[in-house]
Amino acid sequence: MSEDTYTEVSNESWFSRLGGAFKGIIFGLILLLAAFPLLFWNESRAVKTYKTLKEGGGAVISVNGFEPANEGKLVHVSGTAATEASLSDPVFGVSANALKLRREVEMYQWHESSKSETKKKLGGGTETVTTYSYSTGWSNHAISSSGFKKSAGHENPGSMPYRSEELVAERITLGAFTLPPSLVSKISGSQSLALPSDLPLPEELAGRAKRQDGGLYLGQNPASPQVGDVRIRFASVPAQEISVVAQQHGSSFVPYQAKAGGAIELLQEGRVPAEAMFKKAEQDNAILTWILRAVGFVLMFAGLSMMFKVLSVAADLLPFLGNIIGAGTGIIAFFLAALLSLLTIAAAWIVARPLLGIGLLVAAVALVLAVKGKLGKVQAKPAMPPPPPAF
Repeated sequence: MSEDTYTEVSNESWFSRLGGAFKGIIFGLILLLAAFPLLFWNESRAVKTYKTLKEGGGAVISVNGFEPANEGKLVHVSGTAATEASLSDPVFGVSANALKLRREVEMYQWHESSKSETKKKLGGGTETVTTYSYSTGWSNHAISSSGFKKSAGHENPGSMPYRSEELVAERITLGAFTLPPSLVSKISGSQSLALPSDLPLPEELAGRAKRQDGGLYLGQNPASPQVGDVRIRFASVPAQEISVVAQQHGSSFVPYQAKAGGAIELLQEGRVPAEAMFKKAEQDNAILTWILRAVGFVLMFAGLSMMFKVLSVAADLLPFLGNIIGAGTGIIAFFLAALLSLLTIAAAWIVARPLLGIGLLVAAVALVLAVKGKLGKVQAKPAMPPPPPAF
């Protein structure tokens, strides 16, 4: 893999930075305001999902197959997802009896990455050194080189000669049931599918394509790829055992609408008991909840940091002073973001579970009092006694 670099040095005056910091206050306020509904919605979603799964865990029944008496009920079924269909790639003619057939196309292209280092200067200005690195590698989508900082010598083809594509069998069954598209989309577990050696290639590839590792290579030498070379591979998702939890609807399934307000439609590979499937769904709900909490906190912290940045930029006339104020505002932004996030989460839980919400609210107040007490001790610390008078 080849690589080269291009370095650019730019300078920004203190007045320009100050103007940008004032504009950042508006954008920071937008981020801060966006964090509140995100955190509130996330907690409401988490509670609704939790109640929905608990309700479903008590209502689900495990069945061995289709029974008309279970119409409208939440059922758990395990078996083999299969199809009688034979899928065929419309361009290359590769075919297989499979649930899904995938064509995976990659092209060797230039990639651009950048790294910047900014240094403050006396008087509040900054000097930024940006290094752009160019390397070649495989990508499954076309990379436009027109936006590169230095496009000369790093030109990529404008488009992919072929696109990645997935074909899905029209009818996939689970015993006597027919799986709906929403459940079929959750089936994975692909495996490589070799291109048959006797399969004729499209006429436009005559003399250009080489068979390699069960796929095709469009280029001169697979051991030494050049920009514009293409490799094509195929994969299939074969018949496999799965477990489903959903509402029986005729000889198919639909999402089960719980009284708690959520919907249940689960699928896992293998023969998995209903209890284990619900436990996995609860774990996924908890993980998503914490991810969105982190996103909300980061939005608040970023927003507050941008709103406070004007203070450190104003003090950057003396760089060391700006660094001190920047560190201080960063700490303040962190604690404010933590406090506001906790208050928002507490408010959401007061609506769903008052006792837990009040507990979180008490924790937020305790955090404020702890920080205030710490600051009070620092301010009340006695000064050094004056030296004794000289005789």
